Amino acid sequence: MLKLILQRLAMALFTLLTVCVLVFSITEALPGDVCTAYLGRDAQGTRLENCRQARNLDQPALQRFADWGTGVLQGSLGTSLKRDKPINDLVATRMRNTAVLALGAAVIGIPLAIFLGVIAALRRDRPADVLISGGSIFAMTIPEFVTATVLVLIFSIQLQWFPAVTTVRHNAPVSELLPNIVLPMITLALVMMAHILRMVRSAMIDVMVSDFVQMARLKGVPFWRIVCLHALPSAMLPTINIIALTVAWLLGGAVIIEQVFNYPGIGTLMIRAIYDRDLPLVQAIALILATVYVLCNLLADLSSLALNPRLRTAR
Repeated sequence: MLKLILQRLAMALFTLLTVCVLVFSITEALPGDVCTAYLGRDAQGTRLENCRQARNLDQPALQRFADWGTGVLQGSLGTSLKRDKPINDLVATRMRNTAVLALGAAVIGIPLAIFLGVIAALRRDRPADVLISGGSIFAMTIPEFVTATVLVLIFSIQLQWFPAVTTVRHNAPVSELLPNIVLPMITLALVMMAHILRMVRSAMIDVMVSDFVQMARLKGVPFWRIVCLHALPSAMLPTINIIALTVAWLLGGAVIIEQVFNYPGIGTLMIRAIYDRDLPLVQAIALILATVYVLCNLLADLSSLALNPRLRTAR
């Protein structure tokens, strides 16, 4: 067990290092830098040189990458070249906003997806299954921005229940954000539910025809006891990884949804950082998103090991 955990931790660290190198290399290959993006037409001559010297852009790329990596190991993500502020302060509130949005979507979407997946499996090929499965396939094929646009048209323009875009500051209290997260939260929940629902349905169908479920039926165990205490835990094993990836996608920032609703999350900040050629900020956000994905996958692996003793054996 300990060996497996250490192997996964080593792979996680290697993945994070690879992400940092790739992001740095790709961003370095982009034309221009933060000074050319900031100065615009005036990006020439002495003014451009002074801007680059002030931001250490005149140093070799490897030296800047090494300095940034050293700062990360010390707990500092560096300083934003465009905003001239510590990146730790810039991303803290943005990650909080994304976490609030993701938590709301996960609390709604995951239990509802599991419930509908179980119902669809138990009513296989019946009207309930056809309706639930058809709705999930439809939700999987529709792009997120289309779903967001339809919700805005219905609930913001027609009914005027919720604001169409977020107008509060990124560092506003959570209480001020709450009215603005309803539509983005529903959009994310609909998107994530479809994938989890399909996996739960497929896994439950396989488990319900297994030998131990049939034996429990022959022994007279109540049907819903079989479903809740025997079949569902077994069906959740292959679903854990899908849930982990979905949560990572939510916490990593659904960039498209945040852009549509002008939500001040980590995804919106990354888009602006790329546009500004703010390399340290892009690297820091990419590192944060990669860390979220790695941690979620690691937790999914450890959960699978805990729920399935056969995975802990050498064979």
